[in-house]
Amino acid sequence: MNDQPIHPQVCIGHVHLTVADLERALSFYCGVLGFTLTQRYGTGAAFISAGGYHHHIGLNTWESLGNSPPPAGTTGLFHLAILYPTRATLADALRRLQDAGISLDGASDHGVSEALYLRDPDQNGVELYWDRPQAEWPRTPDGSLAMFTRHLDLQALLREV
Repeated sequence: MNDQPIHPQVCIGHVHLTVADLERALSFYCGVLGFTLTQRYGTGAAFISAGGYHHHIGLNTWESLGNSPPPAGTTGLFHLAILYPTRATLADALRRLQDAGISLDGASDHGVSEALYLRDPDQNGVELYWDRPQAEWPRTPDGSLAMFTRHLDLQALLREV
């Protein structure tokens, strides 16, 4: 086993989701969350992004057109996490969700971040979050991270918009 850590600038570049209805998925990710369609492959796949990147999320119906989500309690993706640059942009995401009538599964303050949890139209878990500056992360006396999960005040968050 290699005990050398991965390069610190490595990051997860994109996620590719199987969906039952491409138009419904695009309505959610582009219409509600505000991603931009960057490319489409006929009626079976689409790629979307923020800020002109080639794609952050791929969506396809190649093996899932019209199908149901996997049953709860099975292996697979727990959630995808979308990082927002500021608390105000996360607040705008919450406003968009509320305007679209999309309910949250939860909302948490983790000390290092604040997060909104929900399901997309195919029941994939989605986390929308922003990271606090590292200098503000909670730490133990020895300097280790001391993350926690506390209630996130949604009304206070909305005041950021």
